[in-house]
Amino acid sequence: MGTAETPAAAPPLPAASGAFRVAVVGGGPAGLMAAETLLHAGALVDLYDAMPSVGRKFLLAGRGGLNLTHSEPFEAFVQRYGDRGRQVARWLEAFGPQALRDWAAGLGVDTFVGSSGRVFPAEMKAAPLLRAWLHRLRGQGLRLHMRHRWLGWQTGDAPALLRFATPAGDLSLQPDAVVLALGGASWPQLGSDAAWVPWLQQRGVAIAPLRSANCGFEVGWSAYFAQRFAGAPMKTVRLHFDDGHGPAFDRAGEFVVTTYGIEGSLVYAVSARLREAIARDGAATLQLDLLPGRSAAQLARALAQGRGARSLPNHLKAQAGLDGVKAALLRERFSAEELGALLAREPTALAGSLKAWPLTVRGVRPVAEAISTAGGVRFEALDEHGMLTALPGVFCAGEMIDWEAPTGGYLLSACFASGRAAAAGVLASRH
Repeated sequence: MGTAETPAAAPPLPAASGAFRVAVVGGGPAGLMAAETLLHAGALVDLYDAMPSVGRKFLLAGRGGLNLTHSEPFEAFVQRYGDRGRQVARWLEAFGPQALRDWAAGLGVDTFVGSSGRVFPAEMKAAPLLRAWLHRLRGQGLRLHMRHRWLGWQTGDAPALLRFATPAGDLSLQPDAVVLALGGASWPQLGSDAAWVPWLQQRGVAIAPLRSANCGFEVGWSAYFAQRFAGAPMKTVRLHFDDGHGPAFDRAGEFVVTTYGIEGSLVYAVSARLREAIARDGAATLQLDLLPGRSAAQLARALAQGRGARSLPNHLKAQAGLDGVKAALLRERFSAEELGALLAREPTALAGSLKAWPLTVRGVRPVAEAISTAGGVRFEALDEHGMLTALPGVFCAGEMIDWEAPTGGYLLSACFASGRAAAAGVLASRH
């Protein structure tokens, strides 16, 4: 049994004379897609993962309905990747949303387009797709090595000499090429713990700091509001944010109130902008249209109607449709007396507030809680084949590269496509 200082040699890979051997490190969608592409080209592929089984984050993400990709036009699709849209577009041009759906169909998994344009497997789950995929990969010759935690490179040796901690002890191996698909830093309990960052930095790889993406934000609710409404959905609202740094964000949808603040799909869609604004200014204020189905003038006329014997909450519900978490939100800003006076004297001003309710977020939730991460290996550290210029023979794929995208199928689409691109880069580099 080897030690961390003197790893044992890895068992020889079964190969015909002259076979091209590739080690894929990381068993998420990007790593598995890289492996499949390489196997199809005739390479001998071994996949190593620290967890007991592959695809753990993929499975968890699919529990509530696996959002595989999105059906919107390609030009709009690639814009979802922000500043990295040009780089990600190159991956997607080779393996885009329709190609991903065709690939799933090849596994016997039919997909459909939901009302929002999002694409889901017919069974809505990740597990059937992953099972079928692994069955095919094993049939193609993929060797899976579970509970093999990558430890970087053997000190003082070439970067191709990989070190792993395994149940049988430490070992090293030297394949012909390496694909790293190690994920970011979100949900570390599922394997993406960013332990790879210092190892790559020590080898001269430029890495952007890992930050929360598709994450929640801290508001600082009153104790009553946090306790009473945590978990409540804020439905049918429109969120507007304009900090003067880029186009204004304005979209309808819903999000969820939490004990600390807000999270959910509508918040995730603007999370990159909010995160950057907080980093720059210490806080960010967005506006909520609490009643997007009614104009300010319509609301003002309805609110101006006499209350009669109705209580203030009943009047707001009857005239404006405000109840539950939306009505309680008003009390975060106004006392009952202040709200009653505003309703009686300035219904037009109250209507305007309901159409642009200010909500200030002052903190970003930790990266470990986020759905995904921004930052990682900078594109500038990769050559045109996706190989690290500082580490010849080492390629990168997936979330460990410096790009981000909102939920809605964009994350998975780019992960799959980047795995295909990294494998193509490995194959191209041979010639």
